[in-house]
Amino acid sequence: MSVIIPENDLPQELTAEEAVEAAYAGELAEVASKLQRGLPTLVECDKDISPYLYLNIRNRLRAVNLRCLYLDGRPRPEDQQGPVPTGMIGTMIAQLREAVRGAVERRVVVLPHLDLLTTSQGGLTAEAREVIPLLYENPELVWLGFKDPSFQIPKVIENLFTHHLSVLGINRARLGRLITRKESRKFGREFNPWGLYKYVSGLNAVRLRKLLSTLEGEDYPANPQKAYRQLRQATLGGTMEIPTISLDHDIGGYAKVKEQLRNEILNLLARKEQLTSEVEIKNIEDLLPKGMIFWGPPGTGKTLFAKAMASEIGAAVTIVSGPELKSKWVGESEDNLRQIFHRARQSAPSIIVFDELDSFATARGTYTGSGVEHSMVNQLLTEMDGFHREEMVFVVGTTNFVESLDPALLRPGRFEFHLHIPYPDADARREIFKIYDQKMSLKMNEEALEYAVRRTGEGYQTSQGTPFSGDHINALCRGIARLRLREGRTDETVTKDIDRALTEYEEKLNLTPREEQLLATHEAGHFIVATHCPNHPSPERITIQSEMSWAPAYVRFKQDETRRLGMTRNQMLDDLCVLLGGIEAERLLLNDISTGAGGSDLVRATILAHLLVETYGMGEGETGLRQYRSPRDGQRYDGLSEEHKLLIDKEVSRLIHEQQTRAQTLLKEHRAALEWLRDEVIRKKTIEAKELGKMQPADEAKKSAADIDKKPRSREKVKLE
Repeated sequence: MSVIIPENDLPQELTAEEAVEAAYAGELAEVASKLQRGLPTLVECDKDISPYLYLNIRNRLRAVNLRCLYLDGRPRPEDQQGPVPTGMIGTMIAQLREAVRGAVERRVVVLPHLDLLTTSQGGLTAEAREVIPLLYENPELVWLGFKDPSFQIPKVIENLFTHHLSVLGINRARLGRLITRKESRKFGREFNPWGLYKYVSGLNAVRLRKLLSTLEGEDYPANPQKAYRQLRQATLGGTMEIPTISLDHDIGGYAKVKEQLRNEILNLLARKEQLTSEVEIKNIEDLLPKGMIFWGPPGTGKTLFAKAMASEIGAAVTIVSGPELKSKWVGESEDNLRQIFHRARQSAPSIIVFDELDSFATARGTYTGSGVEHSMVNQLLTEMDGFHREEMVFVVGTTNFVESLDPALLRPGRFEFHLHIPYPDADARREIFKIYDQKMSLKMNEEALEYAVRRTGEGYQTSQGTPFSGDHINALCRGIARLRLREGRTDETVTKDIDRALTEYEEKLNLTPREEQLLATHEAGHFIVATHCPNHPSPERITIQSEMSWAPAYVRFKQDETRRLGMTRNQMLDDLCVLLGGIEAERLLLNDISTGAGGSDLVRATILAHLLVETYGMGEGETGLRQYRSPRDGQRYDGLSEEHKLLIDKEVSRLIHEQQTRAQTLLKEHRAALEWLRDEVIRKKTIEAKELGKMQPADEAKKSAADIDKKPRSREKVKLE
């Protein structure tokens, strides 16, 4: 069945009362029926529509001779005979007391302002404590209450009502009855209410009529976007905004992430917009996930991707900080969530972005806070379960720790779509640099661009010890722009500008000759041992004048593609040997060892040896092919005997001693190369591996250095300190 409605099938004129009847006839008939049978009813609706709903219900009850008493707190002539209550609440309580204690016949008492009897946190006010006994005093009265969706009423009041009804937004199937012929002409010759629905799904019938009656523009336009833009602007509220971020032009790289987002979400929505078949549209709506998790390290653009998605579908966005939602007051955190969802529905199409979702939605039972997180997760699930499939409201949760989220959130129907946004690879970094180069007029030449990509890649880390993210690249480019601005430059950005922006103000160590000798000896030990370990990545750079203040000296190695899916035992043993090479070089050439140069190496070597024996079952002898620690959290399994613990410790010590002896042997065999490399590093501070072939070391040293080029080359990987 087509969703296109001929103009002649639309009403000529439409009042607000007629619109309410057309939009909610079934719901209002149900309320009247419940009240007629003596069942108290609570209606959840917007404030501006409750008077119209009441008038409709009152007229239905009059037809069956059931009287209504409307207690809205406005003084009536008969109220002026005694003492005049103070304010609206006082008047309402006085009217309620009179209605309860003066009633002699069955009638419906209407309470249009139930939220005034509570605080914003859902607790009881002093007036509410006076009112509650009155509500339960007279069984002859039938209560009709109206509740604002932004507020929660206390259970003691909510339990008074045996029947609950929610009148929020409008039903898509009834939208064709709520627009006049004249108004439909603003949307072209073929009026598609289902296309209009995504902009007005959260509006009630009265508010919708007010907006439609104010539409401007020509009739039967070739492009109806002007009318849609008017509606879009009118439905935005609060902190909602429509971002203007292009998925292709404002986000560099991440081709696979973009492809997944387009294939799973954006292309389906675009396809839905083109359809006019009711069945086909509903089929696509059944496939669309309304909850999404964007996860990955900090600064990789999770929120930026959410905004780009909103731009693609013309949705409004509200960014919600998880920690800011939490409140020490009972019920306020849940109330905050409730209001956020209500505003998002009124501003549909919309996307709610919960930044740092893990701050309150961690797995239940793991909380260490006040316990409010449990209630917040329940409220979040309640709000998401209340979505209608036709509503264009999406929820995106961003997190750095997806594994910590409550499993109830991740099941199908809730946050079922997961988008991983990792640290940018080389291609992504290159595209990100190009975007900022253009936006900030950096004029990077090709050499500077490629250097920037390498300088922020594997083997390098930020001052926080993490890989470079999109945010770090943005900060680097802004640093270059500031440098160019204060120097009044309009020339090209070159490689030295990148190093200056990264390290110009970092505190660097002024090494003494003794410290240079120690660091050069240590790093040369790593370098030489790695050269003669066939299963270890080849060295690519050695320096004692690091661009990173927190790592004054290092050896950087090429990336080994064979390790992407795991490591062999021989690779791990070679890694262990290289880690010990620095300490053993100190022992050999300096007849001493240091804590500063060798501390982190020893820690990593010990961890690696334990992984070999306890996690991967790669030890020998009596430890056997068995796992003693969980690979997930590193915790040792319970139930190990003291004898087995001793066996494990002995095997770990044996492996470390074995590779220590191996490193000693390699360094003694190639001592000439070790001493030559140490001296060259002290002299030049930094040496690239490709430069070694051009140098003229002693015969033995030259032979050892030449061996470097026999190992397969690949991209940068890690550094040993």
